[in-house]
Amino acid sequence: MSNADQAVLMLLALIGLYSPVAAVSSYIPLLQPVDSRQHPRLALGLFINVAAIALVTILVGEPLLELLGLTTAALSATGGIALIIAAVPLMLGKNDDHASTSTEAAIAPPSTSWRAVVFMPLTFPLTVGGATIAVLISFRALVDGVTGVLALTIAALIHAAITGACVYVAGRAGRCLSDRARMILDRVAGILLTAIAATLLASGFTRLVVDVLKAMHVL
Repeated sequence: MSNADQAVLMLLALIGLYSPVAAVSSYIPLLQPVDSRQHPRLALGLFINVAAIALVTILVGEPLLELLGLTTAALSATGGIALIIAAVPLMLGKNDDHASTSTEAAIAPPSTSWRAVVFMPLTFPLTVGGATIAVLISFRALVDGVTGVLALTIAALIHAAITGACVYVAGRAGRCLSDRARMILDRVAGILLTAIAATLLASGFTRLVVDVLKAMHVL
């Protein structure tokens, strides 16, 4: 299989793992505290973050993880913890108070900076997690030479552009929702994000336990 074919397969795998439709619905409640005029900056910031992480992973990901003594399982577990901290308040309706102050919010725009959410939780773990890192590292091992790395880099940049576009779409979609719809979406998104967080935690900790048992020669 050629390097170009591997790059296309990697792009499809990343998009399938990312799930743009689910990502947009997850982004909407997190964008509400951010001034809508900052949403383009937020989208650009996410693109830059995802692109930078992907490029570093493709170039030096596996040796860097080994040097730091980290594994993709540890990244998944950490991402689950970070995501559950952001998701549980949404699921429990802690953000419902925003709807009762909608008139005040219309007079005084939200003060939260896009920088406060662009890395965590938007970039990590909603957009990039242990599974994403694993996909990038695994496909890097399947290509050879500068041409292969270049093909994977182009695919990674396309994926990063898709994530940025999803944030922009989420920002525009959020402005079209009523307060009641936002409250319902917050609850639904909170449940979805909590489920994702639980999956990340379970997967990460399970693989960590398996790795430890293998290191102890139990398995």
